[in-house]
Amino acid sequence: MSGLPEQRKRLVASDVKVIFLGGLGEIGRNCALIEQDDQIVILDCGLMFPNPDMPGVDLVLPDLTYVKEHQDKVVACILTHGHEDHTGALSFLLRDIDMVLPIYGSELALGLATNRIDEAGLSDRCEFIAVADGETLEIGPFRVEFIPVTHSVPHSFALAFYTAQGVIFHTGDFKIDLNPVDGRLTDLGRMGAIASNHGIRLLLSDSTNAEESGRSESESEVGKTLARLFSVSKDRRIVVTCFSSHIHRVQQVANVAVASGRRIFTLGRSMGKNVALARRLGLLYIPDDHIFDIDQVSKYPSEEICIISTGSQGEPMSALSLMAAGENKWLKLEQDDLVIISADAIPGNETAVGNVIDSLYRRGASVVHQGVDKVHTSGHAKADELKMLLSITKPQAFIPVHGEFRHLFNHTLLAREMGVSQENILLAEDGDVVVVSDSGIEYGGEVPAGYLYVDGVVGDVNRGVLRDRKVLSEEGVIVAIVTVDMKSGELVTGPEIITRGWIHADEAEGLIEEAKDEVRRSIAAAALQDALDLETLRRHVRTSLGKYVNKQTKRRPMIVPVVLEA
Repeated sequence: MSGLPEQRKRLVASDVKVIFLGGLGEIGRNCALIEQDDQIVILDCGLMFPNPDMPGVDLVLPDLTYVKEHQDKVVACILTHGHEDHTGALSFLLRDIDMVLPIYGSELALGLATNRIDEAGLSDRCEFIAVADGETLEIGPFRVEFIPVTHSVPHSFALAFYTAQGVIFHTGDFKIDLNPVDGRLTDLGRMGAIASNHGIRLLLSDSTNAEESGRSESESEVGKTLARLFSVSKDRRIVVTCFSSHIHRVQQVANVAVASGRRIFTLGRSMGKNVALARRLGLLYIPDDHIFDIDQVSKYPSEEICIISTGSQGEPMSALSLMAAGENKWLKLEQDDLVIISADAIPGNETAVGNVIDSLYRRGASVVHQGVDKVHTSGHAKADELKMLLSITKPQAFIPVHGEFRHLFNHTLLAREMGVSQENILLAEDGDVVVVSDSGIEYGGEVPAGYLYVDGVVGDVNRGVLRDRKVLSEEGVIVAIVTVDMKSGELVTGPEIITRGWIHADEAEGLIEEAKDEVRRSIAAAALQDALDLETLRRHVRTSLGKYVNKQTKRRPMIVPVVLEA
């Protein structure tokens, strides 16, 4: 390009980079960057909750190294909606960059994001800019249009970025619900108009339910199920648990409760805060004379009570888990209470949710969940809806986003079916840089995009630490302690064997004694080789003891040799 005349250079459009930092290959950590003319817009900044392979981890964040290293180019962050897998890492980002970051989103998304930011004391490090449906703003080098979509949290957006390389369209999380609770439809007409008037150069689309055939059921259908359950449980106290951000679900529970003459109590800090926020913004209507503080719940008979609670994912200290354990200070479950779990278990949480359901039954409650009745529907589009969106937007190029790899892969098949050419479909993953240029769309390298673990503090845990924790939890640990004369190689004290999680010493005294003999032999072998430095002795003990233990018990506990110098 450097050989072109200056006039020709000005006619060549700037390249646009799309950089994926999270959300492609997992459910959560959604974060991408769109870069043009040395200016960067961050698109969502979410976290992921740990799975069972991450013992002791509190949260998982995207690796924001690229953002920190190029923070002088960052002009804003735009939120598609208020879920934590799209907003929850903002407080960690704000802590590590030296700027006041403009954050754009709906009033509700900004309100939900504020919770973690305020708790971290970082509200002065950002500027919140509320955006309305259909609004178009100049943000950095882009014109950005905010297009209404239906999801499981109100006021979610799809985003049209008008760039030097044409329109890059991001669906956000969406479904095509023809009868949404709040009447706010996914604006397919506007999407079609953009496609007709401008063309869509690149479509980035939600892939969560790409494997699921058909269409997702309307959120309004859940309301019908709730009404039926309330009507056949007139004399019972009812507890409904759902995500605290699912304001549409809360509204339907409230509608049924009010219609059946019940008083409404919220239980759980996030539920109380989010209900108050949504009522203040006019997104949730509950009559003042029907909502009460939870500390008054004991004053009323069971048939007048409806409790809307957190804890649908079986979180250990959530309101529902404490209820199931009999440790919730506000509510003690009684015989024949009805608990409705109005949510699906997030992958990885199935065991925790199952344990809570068991405990609820042990306390005499009846439980209704998605496996029993239609008390939940997904907020993400299924295959037929995804194909409809592809048909309407007619993208030149396509990248599936938001999902595990199998979801992304199956979404590419849908795109092929709807006429997108194979050479214009990219199956990107976390860390990939995609370049949109005059000559086409192609991969343009990689950036750091691994998991960043939060275990009390950020970055204090890596894969090695998690691997050690997993070994400790599954195989146990053996500590071998010896003191060695470093000149002669003779044992001065020990060996002493301490075990945890391998075998109980009182039950396997012979095995412990044989393990001690193995340590003695390993020290003697090292002495014969004149290998009498501490690190070599530790290696000898670890290797020989590990082989012995595996041969005798077929286990691989962690071996910790403690060699002291006499």
